Amino acid sequence: MEIIAPLIGAPIILFMIFVAPIWIIMHYRSQRKLNQGLSQDELLQLQELAHQAERMRERIKTLESILDAESPKWRERA
Repeated sequence: MEIIAPLIGAPIILFMIFVAPIWIIMHYRSQRKLNQGLSQDELLQLQELAHQAERMRERIKTLESILDAESPKWRERA
């Protein structure tokens, strides 16, 4: 029993000295970053992606209406 105590104690002490502080710092850094929200750059990228998605949706609607007019049963084959 006397040999087991140092074997268990040493890793716990090393963990508390080296790993735990880094872990805590990284945790609170990530929490702060999440709370800040999107940066201006990220917001602009998001708006551009939303605009591109809207354009793509309109193009798909147009293509589907053309296909519906030219080949009404195209949806059954897909």
